[in-house]
Amino acid sequence: MKIAISSTETSGDLLGSDLVAALMKQNRAIQIEGLVGEKMQSAGAVQLWEQKRVNVMGFSEVLTKLVFLLRLRRTMIDYFIKSQVKIFIGVDAPDFNFKIEKKLKQHGIKTIHFISPSLWAWRQRRIKKIKQSTDLVLCVFPFEVDFYQKNQQKALFIGHPLARSITPRKKHLPGKNILLMPGSREGEVRRLLPEMLSAMRLIAKQDSQTSFHLALAADVDNKLHSWIIQQTQDLPIDISIGDAPHHMIKSDLVLVASGTATLEAALVGVPMVVVYKLSALSYWIASGLLKSPYISLPNVISGKALVPELIQNDANGNNIAKQAMQILNRDNTDLIKEFNAIHAQLKYNSDDVAARAILALIDA
Repeated sequence: MKIAISSTETSGDLLGSDLVAALMKQNRAIQIEGLVGEKMQSAGAVQLWEQKRVNVMGFSEVLTKLVFLLRLRRTMIDYFIKSQVKIFIGVDAPDFNFKIEKKLKQHGIKTIHFISPSLWAWRQRRIKKIKQSTDLVLCVFPFEVDFYQKNQQKALFIGHPLARSITPRKKHLPGKNILLMPGSREGEVRRLLPEMLSAMRLIAKQDSQTSFHLALAADVDNKLHSWIIQQTQDLPIDISIGDAPHHMIKSDLVLVASGTATLEAALVGVPMVVVYKLSALSYWIASGLLKSPYISLPNVISGKALVPELIQNDANGNNIAKQAMQILNRDNTDLIKEFNAIHAQLKYNSDDVAARAILALIDA
């Protein structure tokens, strides 16, 4: 039994790896293959196309790789149709995966979208495309199911995989350890890291007791790594690759790019400053489509401004440093309680529930 899967991002590879493992645990006869990263490979998926080649962010960056992306998507559609897969799972990346889902569904292949796109935040008209493309949407936030039910789309809340794998830390002794997480995509790292390092210099001047660590994504390439070393060579900062969760647990504050990492920090129970910066063109387009007042997951889930968000021009060294010092010098007990409430809300046996729903759809 062949199952096709497509994940274009590092965060999707992490989320999809647990799903792959759960599927193979429930049915050893399954063969899962497609566009995957290292973690899904380790879980048992066969990599037909390399994920890091399509890991891009923002409209302008997509444009530079548009011909390659379109050709790859066409190749994937043709392959999955010819190989007669039973089901296709698109992991996040809706702009890339919905087209695949629609074409495969037209050929009688069942389709699932894992991790609902943020319709509640922007581009709500995409619900029409989802209904045309997807048999089932697997939602990691409970409020998403309500949206789909109102629009007559089959959806299932499965909890969030990170809430099951992450346990909130206890008895953490407050200190002044700051973790920098500038993202996984080259574009966002090049835009955000200089601002984070600028903030680091300002913070260190105000408080010599602070210490800093830079955690890079596991798939950082040699060119970007060399650039990062140049940017940090005169700074007292430790650098590591692929071990952000380990350092997050020991940190008192995270300077973090908006994305899944903000949820991970909240689930661990670490205060944060969220930064978000796109190219000028991408930001101009995105700002006209945004419907939610928040961009970071802790704020979206709670419906209030739990953590500071610094967006575009506001995401500069001065503002980051100012917010960071405020957090380090205050009592964050109430914030941690809010984070723990988010963990309780999202904790669920998500992988097994999702796997059963997928296998049931195959047999339907």
